[in-house]
This record gives sequence, structure tokens and C-alpha cells, in this order.
Amino acid sequence: MAVRFSNTFLMRKLHQLTGIVPLGLFFFAHMFTNAKAMNGEASFVKAVKEIHDIPFLLFIEIFGIFLPLAFHAIYGVIISSEARPNVLSYNYSRNWFYLSQRITGVFLFFFIIFHLLHYRFGLVPGLTDVAVAGNAAASFDIVASDLAIPWVMAFYILGVAATAWHLAYGFWLFAVDWGIVIGERAQRFALYGCAALAFGLFSVGTNAAVAFVRPCGLLPAALCEQPVVEVTAPKRV
Repeated sequence: MAVRFSNTFLMRKLHQLTGIVPLGLFFFAHMFTNAKAMNGEASFVKAVKEIHDIPFLLFIEIFGIFLPLAFHAIYGVIISSEARPNVLSYNYSRNWFYLSQRITGVFLFFFIIFHLLHYRFGLVPGLTDVAVAGNAAASFDIVASDLAIPWVMAFYILGVAATAWHLAYGFWLFAVDWGIVIGERAQRFALYGCAALAFGLFSVGTNAAVAFVRPCGLLPAALCEQPVVEVTAPKRV
């Protein structure tokens, strides 16, 4: 009998853990940094420089982001390939959630590869060939020039939506599978909370993306830091 990786207890637990910590924390930090674009170029560049100044950043990226991400993504694609969706036979909400988690997972596998190749290494043909990594001073201009292209903006907003839902529903699956949330009523309210989290993350991420091409993004300018206007005193005659 063939071994189904999706039924391997230890691997599934590691898959869930790498999705919540550290990748979940990384996504929150990433959204927080991108949101700095609401207050203009100087604010975003300062945030990127602060990241670049973190000691042992390369080791943190390798062992805290790249390796957990590679495991989570590859194992996720494997179990998605073994999935047997039955939404047509059993039209229950959890079956649709199960299917959406698999679809967003496969999409994010390719989206994250695109994102890393582009902004981490500057290797995507047709877009800015200068990576944000190592070029903090030009980071805002690099991102803004690409997001000014409609299909790139649409692709990134779709990526934010997929990531927000995949992570938020992943929190719910983690809480249920690990016995943190027990009982139908508790699980239902936890699902509502995770759906609200997904919407919140999507809103923040989308507004941050738009902020690279429009001051303050989709929000009124009064909610963001206003540019300083130098006032020159009139000369006395």
C-alpha cells in the first residue's frame, strides 16, 4: 500500500508549525513594513534600512524564512496533489474551505517564488532588475516603478488575498488540530475571528500596495503623515 504523505502525523505537524511560526510572524512583519509606504518614501526607506541593519540577517533569512518556507511549500504541494476534494458530492462549508486552502497553497507556491526572485534577487525579466535587498535607499522607487504596472499591481493584490486567507484559515486549522479550540460553538466563533483576520490582513496589504503609487493608499490623506512644507519668511526691505 502506497504511503500518503498527507497522512504522516509528524510531517503534518511540522507543516502546520512552519506555517504559523516563523512564516506567520514574517508575513505580519512584512505587512507592517510595507504599510510604512503610507507615510511616503522616507518612512518606507527607513524601515527597510532598519531591516538591513539587523545582525546576522542572512542567517535569519536562511534558517528562519527560506528553509521553513521551502519545507512548507513543497510539502504543501505534495499533500495538495493527494487531496480528494468532494465539494460536488458534499456541499458543506468546511469542504469548500478545505478546497480553498489547497488552491491558495498551490498559487502561493508560485507567487512566493516570483516575489523572491523579483524583490530579493532582481531576476524577473521585464521588471526592475535591481533587488530591494542591498539597495535600501532605492527600495521605494524599485517597488513603486513595478506596482505602477497594472498587471503587477493586480497580481500582488491577488497574492495578498491568497496569503491572508491561507494564513488565517491555517491558524484555525492549527487551533483545531492541536486541541486549542474544542467544541462546535468555539470552533465556529474561532472561524469568524480568523475570517476577520484574513479581511484585515488583506485590507492592510492592499492599501500598502496602492500606497506606492498613491499617497496614503486607499485611505484619506488626512490619516497619513503630511509632507513638510518649508515656509520662507518674507525678506524685510
